[in-house]
Amino acid sequence: MDERAALRLLSDELEAAGDDAAVVDGLVVTTDMLHDRTDFPDGTTRYTAGWRAIGASLSDVAAMGAPATAAVAAYAAPTFDRDELLAFVRGASDVCARVDAEYVGGDLDGHDEFTVTTTAIGRTDDPVHRSGARPGDVVCVTGTLGRSAAALRLFERGHTDRANDLFRFDPRIATGRALAPHASAMMDSSDGLARSLHQLAEASDCGFAIESDRIPIDDAVRDVVDGDDDALELATTFGEDFELVATLPEDALPAVRDTTDVSLSVLGSVRDAVDGITMDGEVLANRGYTHG
Repeated sequence: MDERAALRLLSDELEAAGDDAAVVDGLVVTTDMLHDRTDFPDGTTRYTAGWRAIGASLSDVAAMGAPATAAVAAYAAPTFDRDELLAFVRGASDVCARVDAEYVGGDLDGHDEFTVTTTAIGRTDDPVHRSGARPGDVVCVTGTLGRSAAALRLFERGHTDRANDLFRFDPRIATGRALAPHASAMMDSSDGLARSLHQLAEASDCGFAIESDRIPIDDAVRDVVDGDDDALELATTFGEDFELVATLPEDALPAVRDTTDVSLSVLGSVRDAVDGITMDGEVLANRGYTHG
């Protein structure tokens, strides 16, 4: 079975599955696994790998509306190179510092492919789940979309310095906390905007109507594509941007914007489930990132 089928199987077996992170007695916990072959293109520095791997788990904590506390990583590689290992730890520590969390170590193991498993923890007594979106809410996204897609094309073209810059993202911990008192549903966009909307719709039993001209496409995307259609495709389906997709009452927008310096774009509105998921009035396909 593919990843999506496996997740559906596990969600039937595990009561806590189905959100970006589990919450147990106020403790938020999440884990991720990244591989050299599928997640770190040629030219990715170990510093960027440490930042990105830990950042992916911190993004899951952000999606629950929680502050982050700490993170760990299991680092596996064919050999332990001194400079690579130190660079990884420094990247992991720096991304934690960006969100007032602490990188506290982990485990080392030999493996035929560079592989990282990360765990991040946070705390909240009032998490935001994927299941509360209501018709009439607006649907929003933080920041811009398409950074990782642009980075991949730059890696392929040998522009590794710029690509590494784009691959290092800021986990939206502070913005998630600003959204938490108002959001009816929230998740991160690591699987892409289109797939995130489908996942929210399934969890909340709702539909969405969004408009393409409201989607905040990162400037870097337009530097690597041939036209607007290609830019929109990357921004909506590539994924791995680790922004937040949230629904909330429209009258709560000013309060959220007053408490975060991250841009918040309104894409459209929550509709009844029977209306489906549309972009510019056309059905929006369930396409996005799938872990290999």
